[in-house]
Amino acid sequence: SLDRRLREQSRVMAAELAVAPEGIGESPTQPACDAFISHASEDKDDFVRDLAKRLTDAGVTVWYDEQSLGVGDSLRRKIDEGLARSRFGIVILSTHFFKKEWPQRELDGLVALETAGRSRILPIWHKVSKDEVAAFSPTLADKVALNTAVLTIDEIVEKLVDYRDAKRR
Repeated sequence: SLDRRLREQSRVMAAELAVAPEGIGESPTQPACDAFISHASEDKDDFVRDLAKRLTDAGVTVWYDEQSLGVGDSLRRKIDEGLARSRFGIVILSTHFFKKEWPQRELDGLVALETAGRSRILPIWHKVSKDEVAAFSPTLADKVALNTAVLTIDEIVEKLVDYRDAKRR
């Protein structure tokens, strides 16, 4: 099935990344991104689009579908490429995210990469409670997360920039 093939491809990609040097995916023509933004399309208007713009304005290079996909692109291939070339993944967890197939596939890819030894998943809880996150994924509920109910978008961007800068040292 497609899901089985995607899981296997994620495992292969994770294995390749586990033995690759830091900076995987960097080349003169296609530099790696700092962050891959995984989200449900329903969250674009009230949060994600603004987050991507503010991160870009703050100097964070992002893989974000509206900026990274073009007409005729293979969605799966571009997402796989974006996941592999990004230093970390920002996962916008929401009730919409929990119900959608593609964001969960992106999360599966990020989990595979993280399992291979690269700390990559930075969760942002968007209009969800810890109980809702725990019901979706107990392991994600255990991660320290940013929360749109507690932090402004500027505070979230500042914390993500600080994280990126700390990982560059």
